[in-house]
Amino acid sequence: MQDHSQSCRERQHDEHAHEVSGMFGRIARWYDFLNHLLSGGMDYYWRQQLVRQLLPGPTGRVLDLAAGTMDVSLEILRQHPGVTVPALDYCLPMLATGKSKLTKGRNGYILPVQADGRSLPLPDASVDCATIAFGIRNIVPRSEAFKELHRVLVPGGRLCILEFGTGRTPVWKGFYNFYLNRLLPVIGKVFSGDAGAYKYLADTIMAFPTADELVQEMMDAGFHRAFYKPMTSGIVYLHVAEKR
Repeated sequence: MQDHSQSCRERQHDEHAHEVSGMFGRIARWYDFLNHLLSGGMDYYWRQQLVRQLLPGPTGRVLDLAAGTMDVSLEILRQHPGVTVPALDYCLPMLATGKSKLTKGRNGYILPVQADGRSLPLPDASVDCATIAFGIRNIVPRSEAFKELHRVLVPGGRLCILEFGTGRTPVWKGFYNFYLNRLLPVIGKVFSGDAGAYKYLADTIMAFPTADELVQEMMDAGFHRAFYKPMTSGIVYLHVAEKR
């Protein structure tokens, strides 16, 4: 009975991954434009701050998980020239859209690969640091991704996460929550034709754990000395955790 229940959960998790991948695949060509528009251009600053927390070390590799169209991968290379960036994402159309950015001089350092965050195709202790920007919400269960990220990091390696704060906490006297639930799906539909994708975004933000709860999840996966800081009034949080 227990094996059957576990099999059912795994099948549900796999179905979720396929559904989310298909949704992002449908909006891939609009993804960058809408990121910039819907954040008011703040996404550039958020990525810059994320990458500033990285500490490249002996392997010369920094993993970018849920790399999408590879804007974080490019920022890693900009701030840390010469590192190699395995850019992993479950959604192949997102990576394909981002490949146009890998101009000469970049394509040898950023390595896009389709991969599941719950089972990374990397050896143990093979990367100095790892980033995941606006992607941990989409991996179910998160615990499996955290364990895999812990596994592939070298001792002393850093995991740096950029993610929306929980929508359960009102921001700007509730206007942000109104924006999430009412305006975001409408704007997303106008440009991408897919209101469902941006309804999903709002729903996952509203259901996301608090910053303290996310820290505890990382600690449960084996990380230590985790900390976080809110940005843009707590709309976004930067989390950093280290492997002992």
